[in-house]
Amino acid sequence: MADEKAYLRNILKECRSALRADFVVSASRDVQTRLLALADYQAATTVVLYAASHNEVATDLLLRDSLARGRRVLFPRMEGRRDRLALAVVCDHTELRPGAFGILEPPAEAPAIAPLDIGPALVCVPGLGFASNGTRLGRGGGHYDRLLAELDTRTNTVGLAYSFQLVERIPQTASDRRLYYVVTEFAIHWAGDASRPADGHAEQGGTARWNG
Repeated sequence: MADEKAYLRNILKECRSALRADFVVSASRDVQTRLLALADYQAATTVVLYAASHNEVATDLLLRDSLARGRRVLFPRMEGRRDRLALAVVCDHTELRPGAFGILEPPAEAPAIAPLDIGPALVCVPGLGFASNGTRLGRGGGHYDRLLAELDTRTNTVGLAYSFQLVERIPQTASDRRLYYVVTEFAIHWAGDASRPADGHAEQGGTARWNG
């Protein structure tokens, strides 16, 4: 399974690295516009975003919209020996600073909020690959899987992806966490109840729901 994941990770990473800048801007806008119209996003009072890097789907529109609506916005920050993500409130994009791996994150002085203290939220998650059943392929460190496992079970999790990142199947382990939604520039894929680990012991989803 590890070899299969590594092979898929390398292919998708190369494809994403080769994207043109104008495509990244246009497709990121379309992905975010679809999410802006999602009822679970509109109802959220707390939103967790990420600072895009290496041609990931951007979150700038989501940040501006959430702040304009008075939502609480949090971004992840790498802590410890780069083995866990902490979440801190951000009130403006200028507060973000280069952190681990050069990715923008809240400054060290911004107080971290314990995952369970965040309460219900909508969490946007980056990745290299996704499947319509909510499974996700990350960079390989397991940082988001550990974070998602600690959040309130009422939290909605959303993967932001380009359509080419949506693959038929992603191999999973017991520690991998499934997402409720995967949003691309063309569709919203709903994966059903994704609150349990994708370890084969609980079926999560089934038929994907498509919102045009």
